[in-house]
Amino acid sequence: MPTGPDNNPHTPDRPAGTEPHGGQSRIVVAGGGGFIGRALGMRLVASGHEVVVLTRGSSGPSGDPGPRRVHWDPLTRGPWTREIDGAAAVVNLVGESIAGLWTPSKRRRIIESRVVAGAALADAIRDTAACPVLIQASAVGFYGDRGDEELDEGSSKGEGFLPDVTEAWEASTVAVGERGVRRVVLRMGVVLGPGGFLPRATLPFRVFVGGRLGSGRQWLPWVHRDDVVHAIEFLLRREYLEGVFNVVAPKAVTNGEFTAALAARLGRPALFSVPAPVLRLGGAMAKELLLVSQRVFPRRLVQAGFTFHYSNIRIALSSLM
Repeated sequence: MPTGPDNNPHTPDRPAGTEPHGGQSRIVVAGGGGFIGRALGMRLVASGHEVVVLTRGSSGPSGDPGPRRVHWDPLTRGPWTREIDGAAAVVNLVGESIAGLWTPSKRRRIIESRVVAGAALADAIRDTAACPVLIQASAVGFYGDRGDEELDEGSSKGEGFLPDVTEAWEASTVAVGERGVRRVVLRMGVVLGPGGFLPRATLPFRVFVGGRLGSGRQWLPWVHRDDVVHAIEFLLRREYLEGVFNVVAPKAVTNGEFTAALAARLGRPALFSVPAPVLRLGGAMAKELLLVSQRVFPRRLVQAGFTFHYSNIRIALSSLM
């Protein structure tokens, strides 16, 4: 059985870099107020780091103890750039949620939120004295709809809106390599935690109308939020690792298997299914989010020695509900 978060075997060493504040290494997290960023920020603070969260909100302490918030606007330079100067690491988690109807304005926000933020951080890093590593968020949406094909980090880009988005997202920070900055790209699956996808998935079951989507045979690449945080820590402190890493649980499940596990955990029946033709009425969003099949494996993380705490979907759901 996987160990729990309190028994994490990957207790972080401090990332390589300068220590400008009383021996602490400063880690800047853009998008640190989001679903993953909040958990990451608190974990890094508990590990002894000074954490600065770049936010569009007001500046100031976000908890005691907790990360320090600094206002930022990726379209303009400001005090936030000084936080990157001398930082040990920058983690970029910025991106408009892909949930919702993909209207033309929604599509534009999905793309621009990622590309503009990534380019701004890359420019700031190139202009600073030091930043040894950039952790860049991305998604398994890069691979597109691939049926039963087994996908790893060497697999090609797919076709569709999300593959194009993730390609542009990743490309937005490529320029940091000009300064010799180590760059790590996280292609994350569906992240399970107290927020995000899981509450939306459980709602139909709570009112007794839950069930599989389409045939239920499509592969769902998932990962527990704790494992995402631990993977970021793991990659931060290993200076020899760079490039793309799939951040997904090593035991993929189909939509039908996920549905059965969720229903069992909630003590609800899974009697219904939504036919694929009905889902396709939702357009590209439904096709690329609900009916897409991606059998993704975290080959590079496994080869590097990372241990997932939650590789079994039933254990993961049990820990969260």
